[in-house]
Amino acid sequence: MAADIEGMPARLTALLIIAVAALAAPAAASASPSAGNLVPANKLLYVQQGSALGEVQSMSSVPLGFTASAGQAVLAAEHSKTMQALHRRIHPLHVYPYVWRSEHPYWYVYFTHESKIVATADVSPAGKVTGVWTGSEAIASYAHGGWAWSVTSWWIFVPAALLFMLVFFDPRRLWRMAHLDALAILGFLASYFLLADQHLYAAVWLAYPPLIYLLVRLFALGFGRGSSRGRLAPLLSTRTLLVGLPLILAARIVLSLVGQQEIDVGYESVIGAFRILHHLPIYYNDPNHGDTYGPITYLVYVPFELIFPWKNSLSNLDAANLAAIVFDLGTIAGLFLLGRRLRGGPEGTRLGLVLAWAWAACPFTIISLTVHTNDGLISMLTVFAVVLFTRPLASGALLGLAAAAKFSPAGLLPLLAAPRQRGWKGALSCVLVFAAVVALAIYAWLPPQGFAYFWQRTIHFQMIRADVFSPWALHPSLHPLQTALEVLAVLVAGAVAFVPRQRSLVQLCALAGAVTIAIQLPATHWYYYYIMWFLPFALVAFAARPALAPAPATEAARREWTIQPAEHEPAMAGA
Repeated sequence: MAADIEGMPARLTALLIIAVAALAAPAAASASPSAGNLVPANKLLYVQQGSALGEVQSMSSVPLGFTASAGQAVLAAEHSKTMQALHRRIHPLHVYPYVWRSEHPYWYVYFTHESKIVATADVSPAGKVTGVWTGSEAIASYAHGGWAWSVTSWWIFVPAALLFMLVFFDPRRLWRMAHLDALAILGFLASYFLLADQHLYAAVWLAYPPLIYLLVRLFALGFGRGSSRGRLAPLLSTRTLLVGLPLILAARIVLSLVGQQEIDVGYESVIGAFRILHHLPIYYNDPNHGDTYGPITYLVYVPFELIFPWKNSLSNLDAANLAAIVFDLGTIAGLFLLGRRLRGGPEGTRLGLVLAWAWAACPFTIISLTVHTNDGLISMLTVFAVVLFTRPLASGALLGLAAAAKFSPAGLLPLLAAPRQRGWKGALSCVLVFAAVVALAIYAWLPPQGFAYFWQRTIHFQMIRADVFSPWALHPSLHPLQTALEVLAVLVAGAVAFVPRQRSLVQLCALAGAVTIAIQLPATHWYYYYIMWFLPFALVAFAARPALAPAPATEAARREWTIQPAEHEPAMAGA
């Protein structure tokens, strides 16, 4: 059975790499970077491809369905009390009116001073000011409220949180650490709902205590400390898992289709696939910076774009919907296989079902699925990289695909290369295939301007982007602390290649989650979708510990869940 579990993902990995190589062929046919940039929406507006903003031709423009002109919208915004107070302190101000294109469009007016956005205002089609934001809140449109019911309803997230807690709750042991672990993950909800209620500063600061707790906790588990013994999901029988899991999955998919909310992440992923199929470069002068991802992100969306072609509309993103569902189900399948990898027989099946249940019930995976982000792709690829850890070529290739999609998973390479466990030959094989996959993906889809332009549009933009969702972005005086955390993340990512010397697969997952959080912690822009990047590893570290106590009695059972070292390395201990 173990051979079947390892063999099936390995074959899928080979097929995926072949598909990527085949898709890379059209790169030579790339056209001019400026092709197709400006698309007229109607006689009064111009819209950048994939942008939610429509540019007016003049201040007298009155878009279809509006009664107020651009000039009237600007005048209304300027006469608001907030803007009058701001103008007395800061001048001159330059004003730019746009139409925010959505199901219910409105005027979106922003004001700049010395080329920096200092205020934004929402004005209704009739010319009534509905909201004004200044300072940091002006930069972050996601802090302006008005979120849809499908991503804010307590009727959705309270039941989801309770279902999630069922995995960890043991009424016989109320003081077990697993309860605190689960509450730490759910603790992000406090920050999330504060942001939805337009409390940006409180939301930012409340996101970091759970991050720090999870970082410390996962490192402790990775080094074999602080593990708790107990029953695995004592309130969930195997029969309940078998019946309930499909119901949760069905409810999630229905919610994602009925209450779907399209965001820029979904737009740009689909547009990138659209450009590939139409022989346009995927890196171009896009003012929305939707070309900031690695080429694998756009390549993976190509099959979904073929099934549901994009029609240059912000509301027609069926390709993004389907992609998010596939990535989500792929991650769940990977977690189930990982449970089987950790334990053989019925115990492994049960552990796999528990991990799948925890992922499906987690509120943040529901949110990501509903808004159809591409972050599930990273979760899926990195989970399978761990499932196939004993195969260095397959593991390195999958991690390479993840890194060529969103770059930061490259920080897991030292951990997965694991020279102490694989031996230097196995570690070198893992690193070389990782490098080959990343290099092939980038080289095949380099823009006509070369690697420097690719760097500018992707990694460099991420390094200098203006954002406000982090303490370092809100308070520039904290930049020295941010730099120190960046150095620490690099040191930690490198150190786990060698320590601890002996580790189980559960410890490997704990370290993978810790390294991922360490990389996210100093980022200028952090958001709740990034929870999905470390959540699979945290779930294994928190839920699998009780399942692995006591250690298996036989050597055959031990090999089901212990990383196998090279022949010259000492055998690794279990839990």
